[in-house]
Amino acid sequence: MTQVPPATPESSPTPVVPVCYRHPKRETYVRCARCDRPICPECLNEAPVGYQCPECVASGRRSIRPTRTVFGGTTVGIHGYVTKTLVAINVAVLVLATAMAGGRGLFGGGLGGLIGGATDLTEAGAVQGVDVYRTSSGQQFAVPAGIADGEYYRLLTSMFLHYGLIHLALNMWALWVLGRELEARLGPLRFTVLYLVSGLGGSVACYVFAPAAQAAGASGAIYGLFAALFIVFRRLQRDTSAIITVLVINLVFSFSVPGISIEAHLGGLITGAILGVALAYPPKAIRNRVLAGTVAALLLLMAAAVIAQTAAINAIAVPPGF
Repeated sequence: MTQVPPATPESSPTPVVPVCYRHPKRETYVRCARCDRPICPECLNEAPVGYQCPECVASGRRSIRPTRTVFGGTTVGIHGYVTKTLVAINVAVLVLATAMAGGRGLFGGGLGGLIGGATDLTEAGAVQGVDVYRTSSGQQFAVPAGIADGEYYRLLTSMFLHYGLIHLALNMWALWVLGRELEARLGPLRFTVLYLVSGLGGSVACYVFAPAAQAAGASGAIYGLFAALFIVFRRLQRDTSAIITVLVINLVFSFSVPGISIEAHLGGLITGAILGVALAYPPKAIRNRVLAGTVAALLLLMAAAVIAQTAAINAIAVPPGF
């Protein structure tokens, strides 16, 4: 019988030290709990069970549906990113308008000089459909201008322009309070749609019912947020008395103070109320389709109103020389 000699240290196989699969020069005795590959401490990610490598963590996130709010939005809205962005844009536009006007425009307008005056930016971007002129004999006539002259962008740009510091501060305070609450409950995308479409509703109402006025500001969108928050709170069976009180005060202020565009306020309020119902009440299975259909119907109605008003304004006879 052949006798096998005992193994010596020189004849034993050299043990292989595991290394991190992402950093081959780093020794490690830790393995991913999901794929069992060796990973170094730098690559460790704490998981519900043990530790996992970055690839397994990313794969797990893709397989998990994101948490949704009661109204179907993502929970990212709790951070208020859209609200903060909208506030920043409005502030930046006023700074730009004031700089272009050489510091003018912050004050000196209505309410005893507290509201600011017009600037080059408000002249170029406010809602307006006609310019009114008076002849030497005292006869008034309107000339198509602004939106009626093809500047349809004013329906959007007017939402981000303000007449001075007080006008901006009041609207941004309301946006900050209402926006964070609604964005957290609706999610960033739904909140953005609500804000922009409500603002457009206010601009279109102003163009249709007061085309000679120059109107600007976020008030139409803000009133849309008021209406939507009221409906959302009603849907959640929460107390709405504070919202009603603030809304009534704002409406009284709108009707009683000269120079405020009540048309824009009511247009935004009605648009926001319609969107609020579409956001809060449809069953989960069809709420996305209901919201998309409501937004499409509102935009089509607004487009039809703008087209009809533009045609009506351009049909007005203008005296020769204008």
